[in-house]
Amino acid sequence: MSEPVTPAQAGAQTPPLPGEVLTRALLGSVFVIAACGLVYELIAAAASTYLLGDSVTQFSVVIGIYLAAMGVGSYVSKYVTSGLIVRFIDVELMIAVLGGFSAAVMFLSFAYAGPGFRVVLYGIVVLVGMLVGLEIPLVMRILRDRLGFKDLVAQVLTFDYLGALGVSIAFPLLLAPRLGLIRTAFLFGLMNAVVAAWAAWVFRDRLAGRASGVAARCAVVIALLLGGFMFSEELTKLSEDRLYVDQIVHAESSRAQRIVVTRWRDDWRLYLNGNLQFSSMDEYRYHEALVHPALATMPHARRALVLGGGDGLAVREILKYKNIEAVTLVDLDPAITKLFTESPAMRALNHDSLNDPKVKVVNADAFIWLENSRDFFDFVVIDFPDPSNHSLGKLYTTSFYSMLKRRLSAKGMAVIQSTSPLYARKSYWCVVTTLEEAGFEVTPFHALVPSFGEWGFIIASQEPWIPPAKYDVPGLRFITPEIHAALLAFPKDMERVPTEVNRLNNHALVRYFESEWRRGPAQ
Repeated sequence: MSEPVTPAQAGAQTPPLPGEVLTRALLGSVFVIAACGLVYELIAAAASTYLLGDSVTQFSVVIGIYLAAMGVGSYVSKYVTSGLIVRFIDVELMIAVLGGFSAAVMFLSFAYAGPGFRVVLYGIVVLVGMLVGLEIPLVMRILRDRLGFKDLVAQVLTFDYLGALGVSIAFPLLLAPRLGLIRTAFLFGLMNAVVAAWAAWVFRDRLAGRASGVAARCAVVIALLLGGFMFSEELTKLSEDRLYVDQIVHAESSRAQRIVVTRWRDDWRLYLNGNLQFSSMDEYRYHEALVHPALATMPHARRALVLGGGDGLAVREILKYKNIEAVTLVDLDPAITKLFTESPAMRALNHDSLNDPKVKVVNADAFIWLENSRDFFDFVVIDFPDPSNHSLGKLYTTSFYSMLKRRLSAKGMAVIQSTSPLYARKSYWCVVTTLEEAGFEVTPFHALVPSFGEWGFIIASQEPWIPPAKYDVPGLRFITPEIHAALLAFPKDMERVPTEVNRLNNHALVRYFESEWRRGPAQ
């Protein structure tokens, strides 16, 4: 005789009831639609940051508008009083189309619509936000006959928040760098459409005569999004071909930024998030000015550090000095250093500097790396992008320069690229003021780089800097002792103006930079 079965064992052996399966599946769909809703918000914020700059402002504005639109959608849901299943499916399909095509539309509108881009951006954010705000109330009303109010709210919101958590982790680590914004949007649009198709199948008996029409709408939307996903690279190319005049020879999305290299005849250009970083026709002016006036006065220098400058062009200039024994390059983005270490064209441009045995490449946040470093350096080049947002602005603060000062040897010297004293006059002198506050002897100078106009540099030293009488390195095309007077002279429209010190708690430099580059040259 078999042993008696306990109630617990009987429950364990009994398969879930169909109603329980349906409830679990509906809660699973909440996880999916929450993930989709958040990813559209992140895509809009990331796209606006790529195209408009100032990540803090753009993320804040997009998130604020999106959440407000969700509130409007939730409020409007109370007026949906009949046909909840069909309404839910139609909402999912509309989100699938709007969200799935959102990134492609934003990039194409930036390329073709110009000033109309902001209207398109915020219009998409509002519409998607309102539709996402409708989703959860409709799901809760569909589930209310299956769960008590307490369980309904607890379980729906739990799955909603877990879906948001999952995508918030996956977006910066996997989705944006691996798929790019356009393909990611289409993928999640497909997920919304699949939820709609699944709901249409599950509730087919309750759709009555509308089942075939709903199924047809689902099929059309899925086909559209599959086509968009398959041709996402072509859509990306269509928008970027409009943004970049020259032929695009390399384009990729890393975790940190959008990287594009263009070519026209012998002119290679690097763009990060749409902003020009250098032109091979005149980058030598920039990098010679950045490196040689200071390093030529330092025959004692043995150890050099480059912060930023993952293209290896500043390293190329440093390696012209035989007294330099080691160079450490710290750049946030491994995609950049990989490109300039492996691409034959880029290696030719930087004279294969990143593969030199004297050079050590480190991919890290320069702020954190410098804070943790215990090494000392004789010569430091700081070649960061301009302080267009707060994450970059922190690299121009008294906190950062104080850490830099602690890592310089007794006679150490640093050179900082410091934006344009003509187009961003207060920004430039703000960097000077901030370096002085950090305790440096400061020597401002500037040079004409045709691709950028007048560009500013600052030598930060322990003792007053004296220009070199000569340059004993080969291959210089721009820097000579005869032009020192011109480099050090600031005409009236670039002369010093009073500014705040840039600190972590005020980010004065970002405010100056944003206002000046919108306005143009100072009057």
